[in-house]
Amino acid sequence: MEISQETVAAVVRQFAIYGEFEGASSFGGGHINDTFLSKWNQAGITVRYTHQRINHHIFVHPDEVMENIERVTNHIREKLRAAGETDWSRRTLTVVPAKDGKLYARDSEGGWWRTYLFVEGAHSEEVTASPKEARFLGASIGNFQKQLADLPPPRLHDAIPDFHNMEKRYLRFYEVLSKDALGRAKETAAEIAFMKENEERGAILIRSLREGKIPERITHNDTKMNNILVDDSDSRALCVIDLDTVMPGTSLFDVGDLIRTVTTLATEDELDLSKVKFDLGYFEALLEGYLSEARDFLTPAELALIAESGRNITHIMALRFLTDYLDGDHYYHISRPSHNIDRSRNQIALIRSMDAQWEAALTIVSGLCGKKG
Repeated sequence: MEISQETVAAVVRQFAIYGEFEGASSFGGGHINDTFLSKWNQAGITVRYTHQRINHHIFVHPDEVMENIERVTNHIREKLRAAGETDWSRRTLTVVPAKDGKLYARDSEGGWWRTYLFVEGAHSEEVTASPKEARFLGASIGNFQKQLADLPPPRLHDAIPDFHNMEKRYLRFYEVLSKDALGRAKETAAEIAFMKENEERGAILIRSLREGKIPERITHNDTKMNNILVDDSDSRALCVIDLDTVMPGTSLFDVGDLIRTVTTLATEDELDLSKVKFDLGYFEALLEGYLSEARDFLTPAELALIAESGRNITHIMALRFLTDYLDGDHYYHISRPSHNIDRSRNQIALIRSMDAQWEAALTIVSGLCGKKG
């Protein structure tokens, strides 16, 4: 549903922003939240703010999401200040509260909104186009995890409960499969067989976390290149954005998603599966960057599962796409009738490519884990 200028103007005035409101316009191309950029005249200086209407169908407790974001950004900000960082307002997002002190405001239709100080002089890149950029992305996420490794209690809220819980994903898969409402099980027999054959392998991360073999940490859960703000002047990483899915989990959820998305040049819905190849060069560069920041706080058990994490998160996505296809394509947006099963086959092909190069991947991880600096 399109949001009117009147609605935007009314809701942004609920936030604790001083000066004269000069207008707002749609900003960015996100698929989850609606984003706007506003301009304010503050004593003759133009200051910009980012406003987002939170998708409460996905994030059913927006107030808890905002509590998470406020705690995380405040923690990072205080660490930056303690370290003598002079541009800390550009190194993490700054939540602007509403005039009533809450971290959000509501519009006339019940929508939930938040406001951030706009980070000037920065941009984001859409894709990871080289091993150098893979290393940059890995280091950015490693640093983000390191900044939050000592976040004190209480525990953050689960923004999306069981988001990477493979056991729960399998329960849903079997429920949908047993109904086979659209009669799609026969045409997907090979994919269904793959999921059944690899169920035990797929549960290794969630079981290791539940059993205390690996620690619970704060993770981002959407670790892609366009969620890193880059300084226009010197191309350094400024901060990680899109913090809605920041919540408790394992560091390996983030590492696994990095591996899944960065180590193949094929798109997630590429139909020519011969192009879906696991690239060891990107894999090594990505982990070299990540471990340059994260090695010192990760446990031996986490380090031992790094390679497995990429296969695991790829497996989760393959299962989710297959489940949605069997269920009638209710969750993921599709542009063709076979889109979700195409995606699932794509992810399975990536897993098979990982398997084919498994020993080489383990050798790379072993070498990087022993490297200092």
